[in-house]
Amino acid sequence: MFDLPAQRAHLSEKYDLTPSPELAAGMSDIYDRMSRVVSPVDWAIYAPYVKAINDLKAQRNAVILGHNYMTPEIYHGVSDFVGDSLQLAIKATEVEADVIVQCGVHFMAETSKILSPEKTVLMPDMEAGCSLAESITAEGIAEMRRRYPGAPVVSYVNTTAEVKAASDICCTSSNAAQIVAAQDNHTVIMTPDQYLAQNVARDVPQKNVVWWEGSCIVHEQYSPQDLRDFREWNPGTRLIAHPECPPDVVAEADYSGSTSGIIKYVTDEKPEKALLITECSMASNIADQLPEVEFVGPCNMCPYMKKITLEKVLFALDTMTGQVEVDAEVAEKARLSVQRMIDLSRQLGI
Repeated sequence: MFDLPAQRAHLSEKYDLTPSPELAAGMSDIYDRMSRVVSPVDWAIYAPYVKAINDLKAQRNAVILGHNYMTPEIYHGVSDFVGDSLQLAIKATEVEADVIVQCGVHFMAETSKILSPEKTVLMPDMEAGCSLAESITAEGIAEMRRRYPGAPVVSYVNTTAEVKAASDICCTSSNAAQIVAAQDNHTVIMTPDQYLAQNVARDVPQKNVVWWEGSCIVHEQYSPQDLRDFREWNPGTRLIAHPECPPDVVAEADYSGSTSGIIKYVTDEKPEKALLITECSMASNIADQLPEVEFVGPCNMCPYMKKITLEKVLFALDTMTGQVEVDAEVAEKARLSVQRMIDLSRQLGI
């Protein structure tokens, strides 16, 4: 549990974090990436943290991997690489830095450590978990194997190292259908996201896809009636859904894709209005690069992703606390599952 007063007292002794319009003005090149969604007043508050973090990265030989669900000041202000879970998993194997700061949730930091065991991986808040990852255990994998003997287990990267270690191969929302289609067996087990599995089953009818009944607290909240109502209230709006949404929600959408797929779709199509049926920060992070698109409508916020703040990133880098460790035997087995995903994705040209 974070002792925020102590954390703030520590940082205030070492850094001048007073809101500064002057500093903010001098960092306008960074602010331009988020000015549509971050007010000048807020930027004056964030700027001292952004400068301190970027300076400290150079001192520590550190890089920050920022997930697409991070808030704009983290996504645009301090992240060296941004993307979905597959992109960040690959990037973790490529960076030459000594330190990786994972701006995302805990399973992502575990994945970085699994792929780069020689690097120090920092998690700014160890309580930034994931409801989906917590819905499955290695015992759950064993149960599915007993029910479907011989079937390969394809586990979403949104899982713990222990679950990855118990699986045959991992997948992300951007490559799940291709990974499943490439399996030799007719029956394929998918864990833990039941909705991603059901959407994959629709797209890969040649396979018998069976699944674990987990779900994401962000995406499971949407209903097809929500989308129908929004179409009625806002005709002409393009509805774009993440495949962690229930299949009947995906069926109501104009397009469904991973976070990177959503960004590509909106960038290529440039609809006049778009509703992203996913986590709130997605629209905020691409708004400034797409001024011709009006992002409208409701969204659901991930409480785990929002535990990561500039203050916590700065504290982690300054104190080198929040180091993520994975048991060596578990890491070795999990690395095989993740590496198989990366290798197969490259082989398939994904």
